Amino acid sequence: MKVLRTGEPLPAQSLVAPTGDRPRRVLTVPAPAVRPAALGHPRLRRASVISQFAVAAAAEARQRCAVQSGQEPRLGVVTGTHGASIRYSERFFGEVLRDPATASPLLFPETVTNAPASHLAAFLGGAPLTYSLIGDQTVFVQALLVATDWLLERQVDLCLVVSAEETAWMIADAVQRFGHSIVSSEGAGALVLAREAGNNPGILLERITDAHIYAGHVTKEAAAHAMRKDFPGHGPKELLVDARCGVPRVDRAETAAWQDWPGPRLSPRAVLGEGLSAATAWQCVAACAALADGRADAANVSVVGANQQAIGVRFVRV
Repeated sequence: MKVLRTGEPLPAQSLVAPTGDRPRRVLTVPAPAVRPAALGHPRLRRASVISQFAVAAAAEARQRCAVQSGQEPRLGVVTGTHGASIRYSERFFGEVLRDPATASPLLFPETVTNAPASHLAAFLGGAPLTYSLIGDQTVFVQALLVATDWLLERQVDLCLVVSAEETAWMIADAVQRFGHSIVSSEGAGALVLAREAGNNPGILLERITDAHIYAGHVTKEAAAHAMRKDFPGHGPKELLVDARCGVPRVDRAETAAWQDWPGPRLSPRAVLGEGLSAATAWQCVAACAALADGRADAANVSVVGANQQAIGVRFVRV
């Protein structure tokens, strides 16, 4: 949050390939001065860092969400990811090349897409509904959509929505093939959704746009423009939080779609790095923080994914 306010990008680190060459620039989560209490759970002793990020972000979000009644709410969990856990894969195949007999078997439980959701549910003591999604950068918005369906159908009272990513050389190399100056980053972001705010005014998830798929004759630019039209006209004290990373060629579709935006805008990826689905969670967290602080009355979050769709979400202060 501090660097988002200053707009100064964080310093990147160099990550070397398992073969020892071709370093790639990444932004890693710094080790905390005090280890989060959530990570002391027995289930997380050997968990991948993507699961640790997801649990830490979800625990912080859940702690900040006041329970309106004396009863423990029925809790749902939706996690989203793009790259999933890749470090254990790199470690496993590197060990296979050195000595197959000693290769770590942790590859198998920790690299499935559902691993973060499974660890998170265990940390929470179980959740009636737990679901995992995989997609491009837009998957966090799709996870919000799943959560709102559960809430409207009264299947849960609260829903934790989390996206998490971890850095690895393979991901950093893939990201930089879209643009050499893109810096891959890691971490997690989480929101807690509730069906009703009770007596406490707060932030309303007012709208999720249609998912505008681009494939075949539909271009990314056309999908971005269609998503833009799903938002209402600009009003006073409104904020745009977009998914631009600071590379003009990569940002072209979203830049064109929002070229008429007259108000303030924030581009978290340009400062925090390309955190894939986690960066979309950071967009939503930054939007909600602006509303909570009174810096905006409404915030439009725009996401044009790398290979699937354009979709957006709108939050308002109530």
